[in-house]
Amino acid sequence: MDLQLHGKTALIPGSSSGLGLAIARALSAEGANVVLCGRRTDLVEAEAARLPNALGIALDLAADAAPADLVAAATARFGPIDILVLNGGGPPHENAENVTDDQVLAAVHTLLLQQIRLTRLVLPGMRERGWGRILSVGSSGVQQPIPGLALSNMARAGLAGYLKTLAAEVAADGVTVNMVIPGRIDTDRVASLDRSVAAHAGLSAEAARIRSEATIPLGRYGRPEEYAAVVTFLAGEGASYVTGTQLRVDGGLVRAH
Repeated sequence: MDLQLHGKTALIPGSSSGLGLAIARALSAEGANVVLCGRRTDLVEAEAARLPNALGIALDLAADAAPADLVAAATARFGPIDILVLNGGGPPHENAENVTDDQVLAAVHTLLLQQIRLTRLVLPGMRERGWGRILSVGSSGVQQPIPGLALSNMARAGLAGYLKTLAAEVAADGVTVNMVIPGRIDTDRVASLDRSVAAHAGLSAEAARIRSEATIPLGRYGRPEEYAAVVTFLAGEGASYVTGTQLRVDGGLVRAH
């Protein structure tokens, strides 16, 4: 299937590793220009160098000026942004009763406010051109809160509400807005969460993973490439009638309809 992404420009924060990097690779394989972003200069530039028509930008998305700086650098290299993939690092493991004001503010700043700021910067151009894709790397915690991840559950649910509202406002201008919800995908972030769970439960990390896999109907963790393939399809022309959705890529993990 030709997704008709050749020459489109995609901006993907948090893409020096994990799901963001897998998405960048998949979009690049479809002929899109991709702008990678991460905090480590050496890593993000090395990953960008491996892809055709790619730019790597070292930047901490939590900084107030980061959204404007990122969009400015991306457009200076490739022109207007056609595809925005909203992505950010997850906050620390914490129970709901123990979250502090500072933790809540930090989670909301990175996972909600900065994502909204990025969207505001690219959206006018998308609407003017009559085509755009806004895709968010969500979390199963949006639909089924994950124990111990109160900060992520709260902030990502707020973003989901914003995106669902936005989808209806911009659909007539050819801009689609969707959230793709990963389950347990085999990334460093999930491995870190497994280690945290193991420490609390007095298990080895391997035992914690085995226990986690047993809760997934497909019986395994997903591969980043499997998740990225769904995001890339939604970015393409074939998904032009899909908007305002939350699409799960979770091996059946979430039990809701």
